[in-house]
Amino acid sequence: MSRAIIAGTGSALPDRVLTNRDLERMVETSDEWITSRTGINTRRISGAGEGTSRLAAAAGRKALAMAGVDPGELDMIVVGTITPDMTMPSCACLVQKELKAVRAFAFDLNAACSGFLYALDLADKYIRSDPSLKILVIGAETLSSRVDWQDRNTCVLFGDGAGACLVTGGAGERGYLAGKLMADGSLWELLHLEAAPGHNRDLRPNHDSSPSIRMQGREVFRHAVRAMEDAVTRVLNATGVKAESLRLVIPHQANIRIIKSLAEHLGLPPEKVYVNVDKYGNTSAATIPIALDEANRAGLLAPDDLVMFCAFGGGFTWGASLLKW
Repeated sequence: MSRAIIAGTGSALPDRVLTNRDLERMVETSDEWITSRTGINTRRISGAGEGTSRLAAAAGRKALAMAGVDPGELDMIVVGTITPDMTMPSCACLVQKELKAVRAFAFDLNAACSGFLYALDLADKYIRSDPSLKILVIGAETLSSRVDWQDRNTCVLFGDGAGACLVTGGAGERGYLAGKLMADGSLWELLHLEAAPGHNRDLRPNHDSSPSIRMQGREVFRHAVRAMEDAVTRVLNATGVKAESLRLVIPHQANIRIIKSLAEHLGLPPEKVYVNVDKYGNTSAATIPIALDEANRAGLLAPDDLVMFCAFGGGFTWGASLLKW
């Protein structure tokens, strides 16, 4: 049976670094307050020429180069994002143009912070149908464009960036073993991002329609830990894998407290849980592929290692995926 194998990884980050000290001058907060509650020290903020599609294409190029695949060989590009450059065309279509991937069809997937996991699971389904496919799976965001910089509860959390994987088909034991994806739209108001007001007044919501991220942090925290633990446990049970057999868990990088609570609930030591939230903050759909690329290039993964991804995001959406490297 053929399954999706990650043949190459890549990531791209904006040049500008925004520190906690910088934020102290912008909003009523402090470095100590941010660090103690989130674990974030710095985040990257996009400037001119560093839009979502540009970052996504840059990450994609690196993944292609590692895999030794020419853009012209690509069959499909899927981008997980909630911050595309525009509503139409999709970010994926702009990436296709940028890479000159003339054979590939392309589309975006909106599952908030779970976008990369949803996209990777979808790529695996395509690969199982046709193992010859070469698929570029990307998570990319410029959340700085959707943050209210006067809201100290959210503006300290988010950053910009992109991560990518080149996915191909392969036989044997390696590759995408199992995934579990879930959603609960009834809780959307706890974490959401309104669209810009439309021209049809009858379709405008009566509540706050500011196109900025809105979040009830305590409630999101409570749901996130429980949901990700449940998703990981379901995948482990489905595959018969024990948590102690995992080489590395790469969780969504939202908050160090969430990550530590998840590790504690799963009984995992710190060295088995990858963390880079301190450097980049929450980059939504981009957090897992950026972290994966860092871990991969640092030599932390060897053939046949078991790697678990898990994420939780607005919607609510959440899930987990298990791969044999």
